[in-house]
Amino acid sequence: QVQLVESGGGLVQAGGSLRLSCAASISIFRINAMGWYRQAPGKQRELVAVIDSSGSTNYAESVKGRFTISRDNAKNTVYLQMNSLKPEDTAVYYCNADSHYLGNYWGQGTQVSVSS
Repeated sequence: QVQLVESGGGLVQAGGSLRLSCAASISIFRINAMGWYRQAPGKQRELVAVIDSSGSTNYAESVKGRFTISRDNAKNTVYLQMNSLKPEDTAVYYCNADSHYLGNYWGQGTQVSVSS
């Protein structure tokens, strides 16, 4: 079983930055893809960014150019650097890991709030 522990959420003003961290309980070499999703009240959960084992990345159009997903394989951790934050970025952010062998797992979520 894969466990994911998230941290880094908080309250910031519009234009500010946060970095979210997601630490996995196994080597991320074993995980085919890791990503960040978010869910705001009254809205569906949406994919924000994903990175696969080769380092290839994809982003939602709404965050492209502002957010960056990255990995630190030695620390078994994936990050989401969030710059130029907007009020519409306010949501609970969830880490996700997908392994063809072990399955699909979710973190507990971390709250990001952006004030006007």
